[in-house]
Amino acid sequence: MTFHLYDLYMTTQEVWTTYSQDVKHFILSRVKDSVVTNDITQEVFLKIHTKLHTLNDLTKLKPWIFSIARNTMVDYFKQSNQTFEIAHFESESEIVEDSHTEEDCLHGILLGLPKKYRDPIFLSDIKGLKQSEVANQLGIPIPTVKSQIQRARKLIAQGFMDCCGFSLNDKGHLVGEIQDKKDCKICS
Repeated sequence: MTFHLYDLYMTTQEVWTTYSQDVKHFILSRVKDSVVTNDITQEVFLKIHTKLHTLNDLTKLKPWIFSIARNTMVDYFKQSNQTFEIAHFESESEIVEDSHTEEDCLHGILLGLPKKYRDPIFLSDIKGLKQSEVANQLGIPIPTVKSQIQRARKLIAQGFMDCCGFSLNDKGHLVGEIQDKKDCKICS
């Protein structure tokens, strides 16, 4: 499995492509009306579009999306004066948070990086800024930014090798399998 840091940023279109059918099914299973489901789904993705930039931890994207969907449905039921059992609704729609992903490890690795590496790599590889923009924003020379980004990438790769036993293949890409959370040195 190859993992790239830039995989952690998604556009609204990518979120739509990845999650719209799941969100629509989730809403339809509770609303039972396809027209209302389409309206609520559209409202959910409008909220996602306007708030996606506020999500600081992409590992929480899916729970965040379903939280928006759940809250939008609750608003719909309140506005339409329909009654429903909130306890049943909430317990049925809980999302399992017990999984362990590359994003969990990356989050821990990033938090462990010194600030001088964490800030440039975040702005460049996660926020998608050009290195010259990163240099301007941080007030440091471009060669320093380039060096810090390269060093951060090496530290991140080393973090994956240390915490989950990943290795570098002959092309320099990280390969391996995420260990169980209890065995991970970063997330446990």
